[in-house]
Amino acid sequence: MSHSRSKARRCAMQALYQWQMTGQDIEEIIEQYRAEQDMARVDVPYFEELLRQVVLRINELDEHLQPILDRPMREVDPVEAAILRISTYEMACHADVPYRVVINEAVELAKTFGAVNGHKYVNGILDKLASELRPEEVAEKKTLINKYKNRKSASA
Repeated sequence: MSHSRSKARRCAMQALYQWQMTGQDIEEIIEQYRAEQDMARVDVPYFEELLRQVVLRINELDEHLQPILDRPMREVDPVEAAILRISTYEMACHADVPYRVVINEAVELAKTFGAVNGHKYVNGILDKLASELRPEEVAEKKTLINKYKNRKSASA
């Protein structure tokens, strides 16, 4: 995945966190980022899409997450909530981004910005979500892993 998309996710997570904490208008937050942040190496259209679409679809995204969470969404750490919402949007609406990339990017964000073991929590939730939102892709990946393991044990 491109580095500019990784930076877009990082900025979107920070901006979504700001929105969650302040309730500030999302368009104002986008303008603030454009004016105050170095966006030269950021996929700005992707950043804006993530932010706008997550805010627009927040109830739908939370409905995907809630059955998997061990607590109400309002009790999830705000950083982890932002990461989970962005990742859920990507899994649901961006089939062009492999689910493993979505999970890996989310885990890296959680390691950098989240609570002490937040990355483990994010990984577990998104792994379960991937089975729900991308069942064919997950099954295909498991089949490939099993074939590799079988080949490896047969050659040993």
